[in-house]
Amino acid sequence: MLSYPADGNQQCFMLEDRSFWFQHRNDCILAAMRRHPPGGPVLDVGGGNGFVTRRMIDEGFPATLLEPGQTGAANAKTQRKLSDVICSTLDDAGFPGNSIAAVGLFDVLEHIPADRAMLASLHEVMRPGGMLYLTVPAFDWLWSSSDVYAGHFRRYSPSGLAELLLDRFDILYSTCFFGALILPILVFRALPFRLGFARRTGVLTAETEHGVKGGGMVHLARRLLAGELRSIETGRALKWGTSLLCVARKKR
Repeated sequence: MLSYPADGNQQCFMLEDRSFWFQHRNDCILAAMRRHPPGGPVLDVGGGNGFVTRRMIDEGFPATLLEPGQTGAANAKTQRKLSDVICSTLDDAGFPGNSIAAVGLFDVLEHIPADRAMLASLHEVMRPGGMLYLTVPAFDWLWSSSDVYAGHFRRYSPSGLAELLLDRFDILYSTCFFGALILPILVFRALPFRLGFARRTGVLTAETEHGVKGGGMVHLARRLLAGELRSIETGRALKWGTSLLCVARKKR
């Protein structure tokens, strides 16, 4: 079972190429991946339109997109020009046990009610020592109408995510990121939601939040996030942010 808006992939597709958020997330994911490289092709599970998959391939990491949504899979195939796209859920794809070298799970786990069961299914199909790269939204106190509309079941604390993973995975690296967005998300999403007067997606439009038209605030955000990226590139773990990034290895 997956909780996700019916038009979610198309909405993201209209934002991704011009969004500082999607671009910075890609930068951080690839920085962590370069420090902890996969031992083979990456299966990008629930990877939507293939925005991350395309970046991995462009940087020399072979990758396949596994996306259950027909719109996302079609966008990945025709617009992102991905050759390896599987339109299926993980369960229906029927991967043999111990067959997947590495898995990407980027802002997917929060959409699944049984997150522990999902990780167990991934663990079963991954090779011993296989790498898991994942991102999730951080901290319950940032919960807002945007989480509700996006189909999130939860946000994660660093300790909560670690507890979830450690049964089956060794954590190699974990960090918060998007630290520069804590105050804006608190002011424009979380507080209005708690006060009961925000519309379903918050105070600002998605286009404004993602900075698709640029402007001074977007330039400032990019400058602040550039320092965060340098920390991740050197393997430093950051304590605060609106998202979590984790690299883990399947226990043998």
